[in-house]
Amino acid sequence: MRNLFPTLALALALGACGKTEPDPRGVDREEVLVQVSATGRADTRPDEARFTVGVDTIASTSREASARNSATINKVAAALRRLGVKEDDLQTRSITLSRIDYGPNRGRFQANNLIDIKVRDIKRAGEALAAITEAGANVLSGPNLRVSDPENAARSAYAAAYRAARARAESYAQAAGLKVARVLAIRDSGEGGGGPWPPPEEAMAADLQVRNVAPVSAQPPVQPGVSTRQVQIRVDFALSK
Repeated sequence: MRNLFPTLALALALGACGKTEPDPRGVDREEVLVQVSATGRADTRPDEARFTVGVDTIASTSREASARNSATINKVAAALRRLGVKEDDLQTRSITLSRIDYGPNRGRFQANNLIDIKVRDIKRAGEALAAITEAGANVLSGPNLRVSDPENAARSAYAAAYRAARARAESYAQAAGLKVARVLAIRDSGEGGGGPWPPPEEAMAADLQVRNVAPVSAQPPVQPGVSTRQVQIRVDFALSK
């Protein structure tokens, strides 16, 4: 009985020495951690066009300017509806009415009405441009070509990024005489700078706005091209023998 307590104390001490704290990085004792950064890209053809169109009217009285402006913008909206543009795809951006205090029109009144439109069939974008100018629109901004489902392109880009990360990890493992055992973590590093996505909304009305547009006699061609989505991820892999 006198030897029991020293023996028990020794057993507990040896047991404590055998325990190791888990690696906070997630790897086991016989594994090697490799952290990989990778980029994925996806090219997608835009399928919708957005424009800002409007009517700018000058008249001798505010009532006349406002009435003529409203009548014309209603004709523009009606022309778009005949093309199949839905009410939800027409949104008023601004309405202004002011007295002109300078230049040759001094003392007269200016009414302005701008609407944002979305043409969901990009093949009809040129037809829409011709229709709205023939209806009387004399302010035009766009087109802003967009992908209606950017998340679908994002999924393709992220899948490509993961495949690139996995291939790189397998190259490291092969060079070290190991194999990829498991995935420990995947981190989204966000956009990788593969071009504007989506294009800035303010570009529609700020940089491209043209006033006093003449009616378009023929449908101008609108080339959709492709938009590129680029993303970056970081993946932690555990390598083992």
